[in-house]
Parts: sequence; C-alpha cells; structure tokens
Amino acid sequence: MPLSQQRRFPGRHASVGASRVFVTDVLSEWDLHSLIEDITLCVSELTTNALRHGTPPGRAFRVGLHQNGDAVRLEVRDSGPGQPVIRHTGLDTCSGRGLHIVNALADSFGVDDHVVGKTVWLTFKAPAPPHAR
Repeated sequence: MPLSQQRRFPGRHASVGASRVFVTDVLSEWDLHSLIEDITLCVSELTTNALRHGTPPGRAFRVGLHQNGDAVRLEVRDSGPGQPVIRHTGLDTCSGRGLHIVNALADSFGVDDHVVGKTVWLTFKAPAPPHAR
C-alpha cells in the first residue's frame, strides 16, 4: 500500500531544520531507518536551494515523501522560476556542490515544471521488508 506525507514550510531559514525533522519522523514511522541519513542530507540541500533560489519572500515551500513498493520519493516544491543546475565547481569554491551530493546519493533525480514553480524530486531504493529477506 503506497504511503504519502507532505508538509508546507514557511520561507524561513529555520524551515530547513524543520524539514529535516519532518523527514526523520516520517521515515522512522515507516520503519525506513536505513534511509534517514541520506534523505535528511538531501532534503537539507533541496530546501536550502528552494529558499535561496525558488521561494519568493512571503511564500512557502512544500516537502513530500512518498513510498510505493521498493521506492521512496522525496519532493521539494517551490513557487519560483528556473531550474536547478549541477554546476562544475573548482576545488577552492565554497558553494555549488549540493546538487552533486544529492545526485550521488539518490537513485534518480529530476524536476517537474508547473505553471507556477517546480518540484525537484529524488528517488531512493527502499530496503526489503524484514520478512522478505
């Protein structure tokens, strides 16, 4: 049976930490403890990008988690224009590595455009339930 939870967060820096707590709580509830570290890091990167580049002042962003079979999908939707771009950075660059990390941790990565805004999504292979091992 597919599972799904989502939450809206105000466009404030404190929402990055709140989104990590949300993801940790949901994955714990779903007994997907082995995915918490990777997905929490990814939600932190994606929500930071949403705040910096995609959430206009006074607007919110949404974080969603969906489990269907052996896949977990993380979504971060904002109302801003533009697409995230994986940049090539130098060794002495202080930023611009977040999407490289996200792309390395996730099994797939993409962006869905909307009339207003976009959804950046990642999928992760969920571990087999204990009774199926």
